[in-house]
Amino acid sequence: MGNEKQEKIIVNDRRVKLDEESELRDNKESEARKLAEKKAAHDYEQVTKQGQDNYPKLDFSTFVLSLSSSALVHLGEVPDPESGKNNLNLALAKQTIDVLGMLEQKTKGNLTGQEERLLKDILFDLRMKYVQKTM
Repeated sequence: MGNEKQEKIIVNDRRVKLDEESELRDNKESEARKLAEKKAAHDYEQVTKQGQDNYPKLDFSTFVLSLSSSALVHLGEVPDPESGKNNLNLALAKQTIDVLGMLEQKTKGNLTGQEERLLKDILFDLRMKYVQKTM
């Protein structure tokens, strides 16, 4: 027993090093992505400044009114702008009304009084029209 040569076994655990390398790579990719997103937003803003006067101001109320118009088209209340025909599509009408309902819930406490009333009134009208169409 005394003459036996003992062999040393050395274990190098590379997992820690790989995790650190992965984290560094992820941080670099994250920073690169943030820079790319910032540049894209800036470029988009520059490109869209041209000819911007032709469209209405984009704000929450305009967005809600746009969704409301879509719901009215799907309810057959107003003609489809492309075809000029009144088409009834209750599934799309319901989906659009539900989107407006979700906006009402998600924006609670963050809207002006006027925006809140607009959304509430539009939802009431659309829901009533939907119920009338389904009965």
